[in-house]
Amino acid sequence: MAEHSDGVDKTTAKAAGGAADPAGAAGTAGAGATAPAAPAARATAGPGAGDTAAGATAPEVAPATAGPVPGPDTDAGAGPGAPPGSAADAAAWHAAQAYQYRLRAAAAARAEGGAPPAWAVLVRPAEAAPVRTATLVAALVTGLTAALLLGDGLGIGLLLAVAPAAVAAYAAARAARRTARPWTVAWAVGCLALLTVPALRDAAWPAVLAVLAAILLAALALHGSRTWPGIVLSPVGFLEAVVSGTGWAWAGLRSRSGASRERWLPVAKAVVVAAVLLLLFGTLFASADAAFADLLGHLTPDVTAGEGPLRALLFLAGAVLALAAARVAAAPLRWDRITVAPGAARSRVEWALPLVVLDLLFAGFNAVQLAVLFGGYDRILRSTGLGHAEYARQGFWQLLGATLLTLAVIALALRWAPRGGPGDRRLVRAVLGSLCALTLIVVAAALRRMDLYVDAYGLTRLRVSVAAMELWLGLVIVLIMAAGVFGARWLPRALAGSAAAAVLAFGLLSPDGLIAERNVSRYQQDGKIDLAYLQSLSADAVPALDGLPEPRRSCALRGINDELSRGGSIPWYAMSLGEYRARQILRERPVTAPYEVCAGLGTFGGSGRIRY
Repeated sequence: MAEHSDGVDKTTAKAAGGAADPAGAAGTAGAGATAPAAPAARATAGPGAGDTAAGATAPEVAPATAGPVPGPDTDAGAGPGAPPGSAADAAAWHAAQAYQYRLRAAAAARAEGGAPPAWAVLVRPAEAAPVRTATLVAALVTGLTAALLLGDGLGIGLLLAVAPAAVAAYAAARAARRTARPWTVAWAVGCLALLTVPALRDAAWPAVLAVLAAILLAALALHGSRTWPGIVLSPVGFLEAVVSGTGWAWAGLRSRSGASRERWLPVAKAVVVAAVLLLLFGTLFASADAAFADLLGHLTPDVTAGEGPLRALLFLAGAVLALAAARVAAAPLRWDRITVAPGAARSRVEWALPLVVLDLLFAGFNAVQLAVLFGGYDRILRSTGLGHAEYARQGFWQLLGATLLTLAVIALALRWAPRGGPGDRRLVRAVLGSLCALTLIVVAAALRRMDLYVDAYGLTRLRVSVAAMELWLGLVIVLIMAAGVFGARWLPRALAGSAAAAVLAFGLLSPDGLIAERNVSRYQQDGKIDLAYLQSLSADAVPALDGLPEPRRSCALRGINDELSRGGSIPWYAMSLGEYRARQILRERPVTAPYEVCAGLGTFGGSGRIRY
């Protein structure tokens, strides 16, 4: 995966004589570069276009001309427009000719009323370089790995299946002369780190969040996006690449089926012979030695005929997604070239008055929170008639909603902020900076209320999730405040990176294990515990629940133990570290309490359930 240096290499762009398409075949190398425009006119692409600095320009479609639209290779090989002698110069010449053809074709379509939208022309990717053999092989390995390892579950098998796809994308990026940059490396490393969560945690909900966050980071790494449209729309590029990547690979296979047949046919025969030999001698050795057969059984996937359709679907999905990633790496859509026009600037009074009033309201609310914190808590409870837990529960959700609404207010305020000069900028920073600072106090108050509620009723998945979300929203507000001081160019990528880091930390923290630890600690303090809820947790909770005294230990673990028993034997590549540890604990200290005892303790329902 590599962040774009925009299409073909610099040699191609230079030899093209300034005619290469910055939205297509050629590109710029770094900040401050300006893409060449068509002879007719230039159109400003806005900040973050491709990987260039703010203010880079993109070509506008030239007016339609009379006569037929020539092809990209018109006049090739003759006259002054013939390609130069070297291969690099010839490639640059063809890129320039292809770009001019696209301009004339788009102009003709516009003249006939069938031109695509301007943004579609702007984000159109370059022509991808021919698919390399390494990319095709890596996509095939991805499909085979997915078919063999993902049919029994995720675990480390997901990371093993994604690794060849990363190789395919890297090979395609190298063929397109794209170079890796620091943000690209950060996104790629973060993506692989997120994919370790299913290998570490048995709980499905943090694993699903980690996989979704990994897809976002992979899209950012492949597209090299850094603006708000790029961050939001980069995952959409995968949908387009699923179709174009398949056609790209098919064209590559067809080009190899003729003249290069004498090269790949011997390799294919050798692979088939090697597979037959492994199968034949592996079967003989397994039947000759039980220890070797047991080792072989644990290391190799157990594939049955009934799983054929599932395995075929996994193979197809793995190969197609690997080709889609490689296609994006070879020629990504340039979402960064889409610009969002700022809203109409308002006058200082019209813009600032509502926000100042909101700041005063926040200040009054926070003053009450501080008064309650420093000694007025009991008086507030007497006046409201609420208990500690009810007071905490009543306020948390409203404060969470207030935090989300504040972020929306800040976004709209920045869109319509006055932009007349330094005085307006100071006003915007003062008003919105005060609002952000006051919102941080609201975040702290919400987290304090959640802590009181957890002390009263215990920790649940919903509570730990929303508390983690509130923490991340506080971090978002801090980043917005920093952007007001240091500039906002880095803010979109910082927010995307903070979200991915939060999801990774959430998965590594093991939320089910944390829930079990907090509830066991609460039981040790006041003797209250909801066994019915605890036995619905995943295997990640087993180490903490193992610390309960009998028979509550066995009753809390009964549901998890039954779930693991129903799952049967799980191969190593589909088993998470959390499940492996749980199986070890339950093997050494089995569940012993009978059903009747657990029913008497409320394990299978009744009062005392943890409320959401």
